[in-house]
Amino acid sequence: MNSNNNRRRRLKARRFFVDDFSIFCLNRVRQDNLAWVSNIENGKGDENMMVLGIDPGSAITGYGLIRETGSKLEAVNYGCIRTSPSQPVELRLKKVYNELMFLFNQYKPDYCAVEELFFNKNVRTALTVGQARGVIMLAAAQTGLPVHEYTPLQVKQAVVGYGRAEKTQIQFMVKTLLGLPEVPKPDDVADALAVAICHAHSYKSASLIGGRQ
Repeated sequence: MNSNNNRRRRLKARRFFVDDFSIFCLNRVRQDNLAWVSNIENGKGDENMMVLGIDPGSAITGYGLIRETGSKLEAVNYGCIRTSPSQPVELRLKKVYNELMFLFNQYKPDYCAVEELFFNKNVRTALTVGQARGVIMLAAAQTGLPVHEYTPLQVKQAVVGYGRAEKTQIQFMVKTLLGLPEVPKPDDVADALAVAICHAHSYKSASLIGGRQ
């Protein structure tokens, strides 16, 4: 009997947490929209901006292209570039480069945003991710786009408003902000969209104080 009561209490607490977080997300969207509408009305900021966010990786590189029109954020295209571990490293990097160049040339984004490489205890993983980042920066440079880098902490703060947010919270916020029917999969895709949103929000903040990123 006690175990059933405890289980009910845990479920109730979890339901309240989800409800509270959903309300927080909706309020965050509403506040961002009001701030950006005010910014546009005062003649600040771009009314139409395209950002390509990229989550680097050798096996999976996530990408997310978003458009911001006035107060509206929408996903234009998103997905991932997969490479086979059975291929030589140079061929895997070549595939990442070629597919990114296709995206740059087809959609012509205004900005490119990439998640910074954070410290990883696995040196081999850090090296392969670093190689992918280098290819991403080269592809952006080839098309004349500067690369804007953001730490995971900055992305969480910009998207959720909390630097220690869980991955599921970030994914929920990405889905909510972009009006998607479901959370993009794999996780690398949602991460890339989060980086793009982070840059859009950072650009808004810079616009409000009269700066540019």
